[in-house]
Amino acid sequence: CICVHSFRASVVLGLLQFYAPWCGYCKKLEPVWYDVGAELKSSGSPVRVGKMDGTAYSGMSSEFGVRGYPTIKLLKGDLAYNYKGPRTKDDIVEFANRVAGPAVRALPSKQMFDHMMKRHDVLFVYFGGESPLKEKYIDMAAELIVYTYFFSASEDVLPESVTLPELPSVVVFKDGAYFTYDEYVDGGLSSWVNKERFQSYLQIDGFTLYELGETGTAFSIILCTCGYLGGFDRDFQFGHMDGNDYINSLIMGEVSVPSIIILNTSNEQYFLPSEPVETLEQLVHFINSVLDGSAQAQGGDGMFQRVKRVAFDAKSTIMSVFRSSPVLGCFLFGLPLGVISLMCYGICTAESDDGQEDMELMKRDDEEEEDDEEDEPRQAPGELEGPEEDGENEEEEEQEKNPDDKKAD
Repeated sequence: CICVHSFRASVVLGLLQFYAPWCGYCKKLEPVWYDVGAELKSSGSPVRVGKMDGTAYSGMSSEFGVRGYPTIKLLKGDLAYNYKGPRTKDDIVEFANRVAGPAVRALPSKQMFDHMMKRHDVLFVYFGGESPLKEKYIDMAAELIVYTYFFSASEDVLPESVTLPELPSVVVFKDGAYFTYDEYVDGGLSSWVNKERFQSYLQIDGFTLYELGETGTAFSIILCTCGYLGGFDRDFQFGHMDGNDYINSLIMGEVSVPSIIILNTSNEQYFLPSEPVETLEQLVHFINSVLDGSAQAQGGDGMFQRVKRVAFDAKSTIMSVFRSSPVLGCFLFGLPLGVISLMCYGICTAESDDGQEDMELMKRDDEEEEDDEEDEPRQAPGELEGPEEDGENEEEEEQEKNPDDKKAD
């Protein structure tokens, strides 16, 4: 564990992992991360390897745009390149070596060109001298070096079977063929490279599917059974995926295996065949129905789907925390629920006690009113006897008069 500022000041190139102590994926990456550091050190790479607790240094995590754990970044001068590939030792080491080197590598000989053709499934090469196109190519390579390699060479290294329409040119070699960039047809160079950096047919996993979503490709097709390219390979990205767990989480539904699904990465819609696809004709019909708009689209990026996605992600996160650390999950979610339950219980019991006191007061008032009503009839006879008592009192007063008064009378 290190401080990023001291890490950045001490090395020119650094591979840094932001992790969280409670993150199950971080714990799974820990032995892989140790092997990455050992591999880069033994190979003499200038890349230093370190990691940082993103929860303890939240300010630093925000500065580097960390939104989840683990996050892997390669620090190269003032730039930070985000790693989005599979979390395996070979893939991370290859990423570090690729980004640490120059954005555009030279191929000085035909032998070197042939070697790179055998080593890479997709190869981007700039042919020609200094030009505005080369400047665009270098700027684009500095941005997209996180995904693939970029090379430059002279026309002399090309085999006789390859003929370029003009120089300078940017060419991609893949699937046993080559395609030349045309600014008027293909648009921006970065978008063209983003689209062409994949083979026509892929083994797709969650990372590949995420990258496909960033390419701007209109459609991606995933075949869980077999591959078919036909004349659709320039419009569709074909591939297959083992299992259906990731697709189920992506569409928030259930897809049987084997099956076919077409994803529209531009608006998050997906299409499923209305009936099982068992023949080539049925597959072609399904693809054409998506192209002509007759197939029913599901999902999307509307408000309802966004709310549904938030609820689904929240549920998945909670389940992930409980699976990775049940004790921590009980503490994080059980303690707040317990406090809320106690508060609700206190409020409810307080209201019931107040209600009971009000009932007792009302009952007492009723009893007092009844007592008053009973006392009123008892006082009535006394009021009637009042005059007789007054008469008796007058007689006694006359008897008590003095004898002189009586004589006077």
